[in-house]
Amino acid sequence: MLRNMKSPYWPLHLMLLPGLILVLIYSYGPMVGIVIAFQKFMPAKGGLFASDWAGLDNFRYVLDMPDSMRVLKNTILIAMFKIVVGLMVPITVALLLNEVRKELFKRGVQTLIYLPHFLSWIILGGILIDILSPSSGIVNQFLGLFGIESIYFLGDNSWFRPVLVLSDVWKEFGFNTIVYLAALTGINPALYEAAIVDGAGRWKQTLNVTLPGMMPIIVLTMTLALGNVLNAGFDQVFNLYSPQVYESGDIIDTFVYRIGLVDAQYGVATAVGLFKSVVSFTFITASYYLAYRFANYRIF
Repeated sequence: MLRNMKSPYWPLHLMLLPGLILVLIYSYGPMVGIVIAFQKFMPAKGGLFASDWAGLDNFRYVLDMPDSMRVLKNTILIAMFKIVVGLMVPITVALLLNEVRKELFKRGVQTLIYLPHFLSWIILGGILIDILSPSSGIVNQFLGLFGIESIYFLGDNSWFRPVLVLSDVWKEFGFNTIVYLAALTGINPALYEAAIVDGAGRWKQTLNVTLPGMMPIIVLTMTLALGNVLNAGFDQVFNLYSPQVYESGDIIDTFVYRIGLVDAQYGVATAVGLFKSVVSFTFITASYYLAYRFANYRIF
């Protein structure tokens, strides 16, 4: 023990201790509540272990619900579109900004596209509701100039998913762009010089130098994103959806919210949440394996 305390790294380990305690209390401690998924939970009976056991009845009940498959489909579709578009847009913007030579303009653009990241979905939801209003929204007023009838973007099932995906990308692509710009600074300039000597233009340099140099961070963001394939964004959907768009916009998290907090079916809601966590864990485990297998990426 004393020999370990002489290590130059023990102060750093002590610095991790408060964060580790918080994680244990707020992340691992509440996992005891998983037991509710296997009970007919009645808060009036007292503690977590006072209710009657139900075995797998809550899971069977969820699978038999007519809305369960629709909710799962919506969650996967919305999440996958967010992952794909949310990956392509910041990479493209980072490559474009990397070609800008005027630093003042470049930094100004970075600041503008980064600002929405700091706004909550409560604020952005209100902004989007006003902008997309079918009667007074600026988008529909603009469409009216071309003789196009007003579109109820947040109340039409054919438009609600695209609105969710595009608004999420608008909020987050600025942050991801900065991540990719940081990756670009780590590329050896000598590689570009060698490419120019070989006669490569800007497009060839991008394909053969820039993108391969960004590949480790791209693989990392893809790997982390796959772990969130069942997280379609509760805050965003909850602030924008309505019963009119349940068919296309209801996701697992909002489904759990209504079952657990509105209908007070705590056992069923916990069962759905546990199912989601297990599937998400499976996805992120598979994504880390694929990242190691095809890109030689490892965390440890």
